[in-house]
Parts: sequence; structure tokens; C-alpha cells
Amino acid sequence: MERGSSKHAPRVDEQMSQEVSGLVQGPGTGGSRVDESRVPEPAGEDQPEATTAPAGELRSGAPKGMSSRDVEERSRLGRFITMAALPGDREMLVANALANDAPDDVVAGLRGLPPDTVYQTVSEVWAALGNKNETTRW
Repeated sequence: MERGSSKHAPRVDEQMSQEVSGLVQGPGTGGSRVDESRVPEPAGEDQPEATTAPAGELRSGAPKGMSSRDVEERSRLGRFITMAALPGDREMLVANALANDAPDDVVAGLRGLPPDTVYQTVSEVWAALGNKNETTRW
């Protein structure tokens, strides 16, 4: 018994299978595209190659007043200080960071904080460590 679709005539099934065969079978069977319009054109001789990640600070998405490195480092700090530690003082932050397996440099930074200050957010801790937060937008 021949397998086929009960929704189309066998001729239509064959035509539909030919239309998608290039996509289904892949590049090893004579081409990965069904028609020429799907083949991407190469860059011109005087055009740079396209990239998915343009370089430079102007396109990093970092907020005003911070570099992309600052954002990454503040995020790294925040991974080791959970909401259970906030608001909290130096001892609570250090204990929470140790419980979350923070690296030595993070724990050392937290141990250098003033002992009697209570921090409400990771951004406050980040600023107390001598770093800059984003500037307020008005």
C-alpha cells in the first residue's frame, strides 16, 4: 500500500515534496535552497563582512555612566548576594556571599565595606565598593 496524504491528490503531494526537498535534505544533496532567491548574496568588494556583534562601547547597551564591563561586574556581584541578604550590613552580605560560593575577590571586597552601614540594594553595595552606577535619566 502506498502512503500519501488523504488531503491532497498524489500529484499535489509529489509537487509539494519537491518544493521542500532542498530544505529537508540539506546541502549534501545538490543544494540547501529550493530556489535562487533564498541564497544570500555575498558582500560587495568595497563592503565589510556582516557581523552579529559590532564592537565598541557605543553599541554595548550599557546605561549612561557605566561601561559594559561595569555592568558585567555588577551583575557578577549580584549573583552572589541574594535577596535574603538585603537589606543587610557587611556581616550579612559576607555570610550570604560565602553561602553562595562567591569567589575570593568578591568576598574580600565585601569584607572591606564599612561595618555599620546597612545596604538596601546590590547597586548600593556596588557604589560602596567604589564603583559607578548609571546616571539618572530625566
